[in-house]
This record gives sequence, structure tokens and C-alpha cells, in this order.
Amino acid sequence: DGRYSATETKFEYETTPTQFIQLEFGTLASTHNISGVTDLDDRSQIAFSGAFAEFRYLMLERTASSPLAVTLSLEPTWRRIDETGGEAVTNYEFEVKLNSDLELVRNRLFAGFNLLYEPEITRTTLGEIERESKLGVSGALALRVHPNVVVGAEVWYLRHYDSLGLEAFTGDAIMVGPTLYIQLSRKTFMTAAWNVQVWGREFSEDAPPVVGLNLAEFQRHRARLKWAIEF
Repeated sequence: DGRYSATETKFEYETTPTQFIQLEFGTLASTHNISGVTDLDDRSQIAFSGAFAEFRYLMLERTASSPLAVTLSLEPTWRRIDETGGEAVTNYEFEVKLNSDLELVRNRLFAGFNLLYEPEITRTTLGEIERESKLGVSGALALRVHPNVVVGAEVWYLRHYDSLGLEAFTGDAIMVGPTLYIQLSRKTFMTAAWNVQVWGREFSEDAPPVVGLNLAEFQRHRARLKWAIEF
């Protein structure tokens, strides 16, 4: 019910000291526009919301004889603003992601697969401690339609737990949508993705599962836009 939207923007510096290692550091800014939503305070704000770092390691490099590449990504994040409600909190996340991509047709058609595990701990202004985690798997296809343009589609299956481990399961969801990559110049590129939740289940201890969409743990729509320049 009501009206709700939220955004998060990353301002990041990325460096690649070797061809196998990539490091990123940056800050986060968020916006929240909430009005008349049950269990959330009304607010309209723009705020500095935290900081993050990311370490990527190329475990398996694509070569002429092997079309498969595998990358391990570790991303610790500190937030001072709650992602959902926009209130002041102290939040720590540690996203672990295993990315693999397979070149099906040389320089033309690609398949991607991702595994995700993201535990987080939040301390509220009342001193309450909340622990939760997210587990996910995705698959994607991407086609180079122009030397500088790649279009594709992806599907995510996500599970949510009210614990750092894989117990206290509270719900799951499936999200699908298109992806886009554009090489704007030799040193500049843009990526974009849009996911829509098409199915979900919400579980609770004292009620039967609610099947349809799971809007308690996952977004109805989520979009991502990245613009980068190399120097």
C-alpha cells in the first residue's frame, strides 16, 4: 500500500594491479520517498549512506582453448541508512559471489552463471540486533549485436533467511529481466539491467505460505545502471 521508491548510488574507484586481481573502494548515497506504507515511516530524503570495498580474483581465465572464465568476488559493506525504510542504523554486509561466463560462439554469444551468498547484521537505534542472509543463483544469455553493443536477459532465484546461516527460511522469489552493455568510447562504457519479480512465496511461523509475490524480502522491480570511465 502507499507509495514507495528507493535508490542507491555507488561512487567507486577501481584498480587492477594484475590481470587476475581487481580492487574497488567507494561510498554510497541513497534516496527514499515513502508515503503511506504500512510499517514504514513516511520520509523523503537524500543521504550519504555508507561505504564499501570489493575484491575480485580471476580464478579461471578464458583462453583460446578454454571458453570458460570464473571469478570470485568479495564485497564488505557498511551502511548507516537502512536500505528499505531509510532510518538510521548500523549495518554490515559481506557479499560473496562466484561468477562464471562461457563463450558459446566466439565473440558473439555468451552464457553467464552466478552464485550469491550475502549475510548481514543490523543494529537499530533501539539497540536491537537483526541477523539475516540471502542466497541466490542466476543464469543469463548475452548476444553481441554490434561491435560495441551486447544485449541479453537474466533470471535470478533468491532465498531469504532470518539468520546468518541457512536456517529460519522466510521466503523466496524469481526475478527476470533484460541486460545491456554499450561501449561508448575506447575508455568509457555503460551497463544496465532491469529485473521484475514474477513469482514469490512468503513464509511465517503462524500462517500458511503466501504465494504470488514476496514483497516482504524482495523488490517488485529493481534496476541497475553503471557508467564507467578508464584512466
